[in-house]
Amino acid sequence: MKELVSTLEDQAKTDLGKIKSREELEQFRIAYLGKKGRLTDLMQRMKDLPPEERKEFGREINRVKDFLENAFSTRQDSLVDAPKIGANEPAFDPSLPGLRPALGRIHPISQTIAEITAIFKRLGFEIVCGPEVETEFHNFTALNIPLEHASRDSFDTFYTESGHLLRSQTSTVQIRVMESRKPPLKIIAPGRVYRPDTVDASHSFMFHQIEGLMVDTQTTFSDLKGVLYLFLQELFGKKTKIRFRPHFFPFTEPSVEIDISWSKKGWLEILGAGSVNPKVFEAVGYDPKQVQGFAFGLGVERIAMLRHGIDDIRHFYENDVRFLRQF
Repeated sequence: MKELVSTLEDQAKTDLGKIKSREELEQFRIAYLGKKGRLTDLMQRMKDLPPEERKEFGREINRVKDFLENAFSTRQDSLVDAPKIGANEPAFDPSLPGLRPALGRIHPISQTIAEITAIFKRLGFEIVCGPEVETEFHNFTALNIPLEHASRDSFDTFYTESGHLLRSQTSTVQIRVMESRKPPLKIIAPGRVYRPDTVDASHSFMFHQIEGLMVDTQTTFSDLKGVLYLFLQELFGKKTKIRFRPHFFPFTEPSVEIDISWSKKGWLEILGAGSVNPKVFEAVGYDPKQVQGFAFGLGVERIAMLRHGIDDIRHFYENDVRFLRQF
């Protein structure tokens, strides 16, 4: 009987050396360690042995069983990370090129802001930012917008329960900068603004503005025209035709609107500007007899739509990758 145990052990070692897959290993376990396996078959023969031989036989059976269990476990671990190469599975080829990860793109609004701010930075302007939740003083009063002005109405401004508001223009940043610094100033303030407009092809309750401000002791309206001519010709092309039209803004005096000639559409308004109203300087603690300045503001979405031929502002906010992949 002891020879049978030795034969089983030798055969198991031979079979174990031929195993190349987990499926084959499982078949090995069933054949030797299963309920109806060869080891169980030998153990059932123990009852036929004389009592004095059973102890030695049992010890041999347990030794072989431990060997088979350890061998199975070790072989199982070695096959865990082995590549699965079968008839229906392709072999790994390290010479094949890798898969390129999908890369995103910068949003067209962010691209437009970056391009505009880069132009003004080359002209010596500093980029500044400010809070989107503002006070009435910074959004209206300091900008010389009277109490009875329609823009202060709740139909035109988002007010909060605490008495604050979502800024309706980035001119608030100019006020905060002038409150905290002395001239000379040469800044631009890009950012989101909010107005309770009905959303349609040309309006949104949130959009982006870039405001500019230059203040010094001898800043003139000619400086304003020179800066905006350079900016618009850099953005739209050297041959772009530009015109200034008289207009009115409470925070600038005199005020103008600037148009550009755009192919078959004719003259299109592109931004508003003017010399800073002396009352704005007084509101921030500047002496209007000692300083002069100009300010301007433009809508980022309007410029992006014009340059890319986009006919609906809502495309910018829908995050449709078919639209965004074009930029």
